[in-house]
Amino acid sequence: MDLRQLEYFVAVAEEQNFTRAAERVHISQSGVSAQIRQLERELGAELFDRSARTVTLTVAGKAALEHARSALAAAGAIGQVVGEVTGLIRGRLTVGMVIGCTLTPLFDALATFHQAHPGVEISLVEDSSDRLIEKVRASTIDLALIGAANATPDGLDALTLISERLVAAVPAGHPLAKQRRVALRDLVAHPIVCMPRGTGMRTVFDQACAAQSLQPTIALQASAADAIADLAARGLAVAILSDSMAARYRDRLTAHTIDDVDTPAVLALIWKSAHSPGIRELLAYCRQAFIKLDPT
Repeated sequence: MDLRQLEYFVAVAEEQNFTRAAERVHISQSGVSAQIRQLERELGAELFDRSARTVTLTVAGKAALEHARSALAAAGAIGQVVGEVTGLIRGRLTVGMVIGCTLTPLFDALATFHQAHPGVEISLVEDSSDRLIEKVRASTIDLALIGAANATPDGLDALTLISERLVAAVPAGHPLAKQRRVALRDLVAHPIVCMPRGTGMRTVFDQACAAQSLQPTIALQASAADAIADLAARGLAVAILSDSMAARYRDRLTAHTIDDVDTPAVLALIWKSAHSPGIRELLAYCRQAFIKLDPT
C-alpha cells in the first residue's frame, strides 16, 4: 500500500466515477483501476461497488475512506512543515476555474507563481461554479475562480473581483436595439442565448425570471462569451451577458442594462483555508494580478 493508491482511492470515492477520478489525478482510467484493484487485493476486500453507473463505496470502503484521507493529510503536513522550516514551498495546488471564463490575470498569477515556486505542481480544472464550490468545501480543490449571484458562498473565504449587473445584447435592427429601456418582460418575447446552469450569470437570470413567474425561451447555451456574442450578432437570440463582457462586442451588439434585475453577477476567488504556505503565496500573486480589476 502506498500514498498514490490512497490518493486514487479517495479520488474515486469523491468523484464516484473512475473517469473523473483519473482526470483529477492526471493518469489513465486503466491506471487508476489497476491501482485500486491492487489496493483491494492487499486489503483483502472490495472497496467499491461497480455494478451501477455510479461507483459507490462498499462497507469496507466507507470504513477505509476517512483513514485514507487522514494518511494523505498527514503526509502533506510533513512536507509543509519541512518546507516552512527550509523556506521552500513544495507540493501540489489544484485551482478551479468556472467554465467559459478566460480571465488572463489568473493565468498571469499562475505563471508568476510557478516561476517563483517550481517545486509546486499546479493543476487547473474547469467546471461549473456549483461543483467548484462543492469541491472547495470538500478540500479537493484549493482555490477556485467562480461566478455567483450577488454574494460569495457562506463558510468560505473569498475575494470579489467583479460585481456587475446583467445586460441584454442585440444586433442592429433587432426590435430591442431601439428601445431606451429593457425589462425582463421585454426579453421573454424573444429567444435567449446565455451561459449554462451552474454559472453566476445564469443563476442571476434564472432567479430574476422565477421571481416574476416568467419563463424565457433559452434557445441556445454556450460556455464562452465570444460564442454567445457571435450567436446574438447573427440574430439567433438575445444575449445575456455582464456589462464588461458586452462592452467587448459594442462594435456589433447594442447592450441594455436589464432594468429589473438588480442582483449583480459576481466573479470571485474562493478558498477554504489559507494555512498552506502555497495557497497563501498563490493568493498574493492573484491579488497582485487582479489589482487592475474594479471589484465594485
